[in-house]
Formats: sequence, structure tokens, C-alpha cells
Amino acid sequence: MTTGKGYIWPTEWTEFRDPFSGVHIRQLTNYRAHSAHLYFTENGWYDENRRLLFISDRENRTNLFSLCMSTGEITQLTDLDEKITNINPCLNPEGTKAYFSTGEKVYAVDLYSLQLDKLYEETSTFRVGQLSCTADGQFLITALSENMSHRFRVDLGNGYVGHREIMEAKPHSKIIKIPTNGGEPEVVFEEQNWIGHINTSPTQSHLITFCHEGPWDLVDHRIWGFDLNTKDVWKIRPRIEAHEKVGHEYWHADGIHLGYHGFRENGIGFFGKTRYDNTEQEEIEFPFRNWHAQSDGFTQVVVDGRTPSDSIIYWKREHGSFSHAKLLCQHRCSFHSQKVHAHPRFSPDGTQLLFTSDKNGYGNLYLVDIPKDVDSLPDYKV
Repeated sequence: MTTGKGYIWPTEWTEFRDPFSGVHIRQLTNYRAHSAHLYFTENGWYDENRRLLFISDRENRTNLFSLCMSTGEITQLTDLDEKITNINPCLNPEGTKAYFSTGEKVYAVDLYSLQLDKLYEETSTFRVGQLSCTADGQFLITALSENMSHRFRVDLGNGYVGHREIMEAKPHSKIIKIPTNGGEPEVVFEEQNWIGHINTSPTQSHLITFCHEGPWDLVDHRIWGFDLNTKDVWKIRPRIEAHEKVGHEYWHADGIHLGYHGFRENGIGFFGKTRYDNTEQEEIEFPFRNWHAQSDGFTQVVVDGRTPSDSIIYWKREHGSFSHAKLLCQHRCSFHSQKVHAHPRFSPDGTQLLFTSDKNGYGNLYLVDIPKDVDSLPDYKV
């Protein structure tokens, strides 16, 4: 079998009902290697939501693929070197190009012609982090950080090895913007802190967030706002308690509000939202552990519960208040490596939820139909 760029893989999906909630679930991929959707802060739907961008390790190589949402057919978009194993993709707002980094290089791939162009190459000891595209489509924003692997063992994708050590080493980090038309990059901010988790507002081209990486209770502060025009930098959602943990921030679709989750000093979990200027803050507590939270605005919220719950828990807001915690479905995700984190994300219209799970041994994509009647879901019991 000859595969590669442009190759069409046949439909792999199967359908079933969750054994506890009864919701309809479609398994979108089924291949004996890991597949995963984009990081939960990035939208992967494009072509008027008719196609979904995802990553897969088929044939022992990491590449980008596109799934047709009506037929299930899969198109291979790239044919990358087998040494590339982590590519961190994002889409431009028009859904015509995908961008990804390999640690040293940044590429653009046309989603229709499949032409691959190199936009940036880092030749120093710095590593290129997660990419995010500005709302006007003109720039990619990313963070560069000193490579610390010569000082201690680093394997962040498989168990966060070196996570605390990098934070404590305070590597030199830079935020850069890379023109998507291929122009010269510009350093817009730098400091002696480990910067990561770059997120661009989907509506405000000048607004981004970044974080100080490290254990959430030990970093000086997690969520930071940055104005690309004025170069102003500020704290978002300052810590209230000494050992409080707050993070996994993401923009709402309005590009003005941010979602996040965390844990109080006593271990109680919560999810919340705030405007980028720290107004309109609201937080809801829940008494169990989770890995991530994601929301459809602030009308629907999910968290991926940790073992032994190993389920996706759902809340719906109606008439100004949230429902009881509901069990949407099991995810049975191991979270053993970044490639098999559940990373749940709502579809653009809010009617479905996408997540990754390795419950069958390999990471695959799953799409859940969210019932209109929230009362039809069983209450989640701790």
C-alpha cells in the first residue's frame, strides 16, 4: 500500500451508546497507533465545519490528517520525516491553512493544495512552543524557551518529566510573532521565566494570553494577558489563596472572556470565567478531581474526571444557574502521555463534544451527541 500526502484512508468510524448515560457516541478513528484531535484551546473544524483536522501516528510516523464529517473518509495532509513526533497544529481563522511546529521549525500547509511551506526556523538552543494564529490571520504567535535538556532529564510529553526543574531554572523565554505571509519574525516580549500556553483571542487580533509554566501551586502566577499593540502585560485571575491552583486557560468564542479551572487550597475543584480585564469573574465549585475543563461560552461546561470517575461530567446553565453535575459519558482515558489526554472540546455549534481516549489501547477520537434535555442525563455521584 502506497500512502503519503493526499492519500485517502477509508472510513473507520463505529457508533455505540454510552453504557451509563445512553448518549450516542461515534468513534471517528480506529487505527493501531495513536490519533488525537488538536489541543483543546484550538478549534479543529474547518470548511464550514464539514472537516476536522487531527494528528495521527499511522505507519510509525506523525502526520496531519483531515476527516470528512459526513462520510468518515480521512485525507492525509502531510508526509513528514519519521523523526518528527510532536507537531502542535493550529488553524488560521479562514480554515484554509494549518500551521505546526516541530520544535525547531514552523510550517504552513495549505488544506486544499497540500503545499507545505516553512515559515520559521530556530537555529539557537531555544525550542519553539505551541502556536496560535491571530484573529486577523496575519501572525502566528509562539513562545521560544531555552532548551534545558542538557542540564537535567526532560520528557514533558510523557509524564511531565523535568516540569518543576525547568520552572526553577527560569529559562530565558521570548514571545514572537511570525507573519503568515513569510515575513521577518519579531520578538514582542522576553523574560527569565518559562513561558508557554500561548493563546490568541479569536476576535481581538491584539490580545493574547500566555502562562508561566510549572506546577500550578508553585509558579509565581499562571495566567497572563498581553497586548500586541501596546506591549502591556498583566495578571489574569490572580491567586486568592496561597496554594491555590488555577490554569488550563482558554478563550471563549467571543474573544473577550476566558475560561479556566483549578483547585482551592483545600482541594475543592472549580471552573470559572472572567473577562480579560479581570471583570465579570464567576466560579463554580465541584467536589472531585479532573484534568481539564472546557465550555461553550458559559452555557455548557464539561470536565474530564480522573480515576476512579474516568467520566466526562457536564453542567448546563439555564435561567442564570447551573444544573446538577451530570454524567455525560465515560472517557476511560489513561492520560499516560499528552497524546492520550482527553482534552474535551465542544463543536462550534455546541451540539457535540469531541475527546480523545485510549480506552481500547490506542488513542482515538470520539464525538458525543449532547442531549437537548439535560435532565435525561444521570446525576453524577461522587
